[in-house]
Amino acid sequence: MTIIIIGAGPGGYETALAARRQGLDVILVESGQVGGTCLNAGCIPTKAYCRTAEILEEMRHAGAFGISAGQPTLDFAQVKRRKDDIVSGLRSNVETLLESSGVQLVRGQASFKDHRTVTVCGTDYTADYIIIAAGSVPAVPDIPGIGLDGVVDSTALLELEELPRKLCIIGGGVIGLEFASVFRSFGSEVTVVEFCREVLPRYDQDIAKRLRQSLSKRGIVFSLQSAVTSIEEVQETGLLRVNWEKKGVPGNCEADHVLVAVGRRPDSNRLDTEAAGLVTERGAVVVDGDMRTNVPHIFAIGDVNGRQLLAHAATFQGKVALQAIMSDMAGQSPEPVSGTGLVSSGNGVNGPDVMPSAVFTMPEAASVGYAEEDCKSLGLEYSVHKAFFRANGKAVCMGETDGLCKIMSSPEGKILGCHVVGPHAADLVQEVSSLMSAGADMDALRHAVHIHPTLGEVISAAAES
Repeated sequence: MTIIIIGAGPGGYETALAARRQGLDVILVESGQVGGTCLNAGCIPTKAYCRTAEILEEMRHAGAFGISAGQPTLDFAQVKRRKDDIVSGLRSNVETLLESSGVQLVRGQASFKDHRTVTVCGTDYTADYIIIAAGSVPAVPDIPGIGLDGVVDSTALLELEELPRKLCIIGGGVIGLEFASVFRSFGSEVTVVEFCREVLPRYDQDIAKRLRQSLSKRGIVFSLQSAVTSIEEVQETGLLRVNWEKKGVPGNCEADHVLVAVGRRPDSNRLDTEAAGLVTERGAVVVDGDMRTNVPHIFAIGDVNGRQLLAHAATFQGKVALQAIMSDMAGQSPEPVSGTGLVSSGNGVNGPDVMPSAVFTMPEAASVGYAEEDCKSLGLEYSVHKAFFRANGKAVCMGETDGLCKIMSSPEGKILGCHVVGPHAADLVQEVSSLMSAGADMDALRHAVHIHPTLGEVISAAAES
């Protein structure tokens, strides 16, 4: 039994390895670098930069801990070399894993010839099942001047050889805020222009507001509810000027580089999905709960289906799709993959998949399940439980007391969501995410013993509130 997987990002290559362990013959097609956006131009390189920024901030505040370290200086070229070494090393590891597992890696752009055949560089490949894991590409808004030199997407920003003195970021989502946090620590003057009323529009707004306030204290300038109207070159200075309107009032800033970070869109345009008879909506390949498309033997996972544009979501969806394929082969109905547990609101309404997400700014922000705004829009009954990092002994010792934990629960005690801004927010939300996946309720969270002193105590403090 043969399976073709289009795309070697986290969803694609991890599903390929899992399929080989199940005894399937696997053809993995990749037009770019193995590892996809996450490894080469997203999660991993940005986290390498985040770590450098974190060390810089710790050194700058070392005096408060009785340490005289002097004013640190940044070697941006070395920072970039370290990032590149990390990426190339991890990519090499993935390629070695694929080769040793017997996955056939085919380099080139895939396109459908028909519903069972994929063409790559003039060669046809046929399989019993096909999984599309083609990922996404940066969204490009229709703004005059968007094509000027110095206007970059996240991939190009990571390849800059020199640190921008001034950086303007269009978009206050996850990508925009992570780069804002990093480059501010590196020493750039940073301005973030966001169209919505608050940054991180899909996050709980208490968390988003508190994160923005923390970033503002670090010197990042925000212009919210601002629609960018144009980008132009300033002849006198050689800088770029970003123009916007905020409630009818014009505004602008000048920068060496402009990062366009207004989101990403599914990368299905090059696949010729029509040749396979696939249904798409605004570029996203439509799938059901098993990640199956309208063509029963073709599946789509990760960013390309437009559901949840997260690397770990792609990996999880790959497990779901492979489970469905193995069930098909056995003539059985697929069993639910552990971890899909929907959040029961207690009011007969099913909530979102338990899929955590994080923003690796300083401080971090992370989220799982319903935000308070979701509960309101759905008309759910809910309670809010809060605790602040300033009352947490470990946070006080760390000197990182700026933070909030917020848990949403139903009248029956179901955990509807958890939202944290503060140090190690991603790790803290992961704890609650695991409990939600296991079907645990607020009583289980309250009764869980947390080591003292740890940041995890902020979770139990919120549950008790």
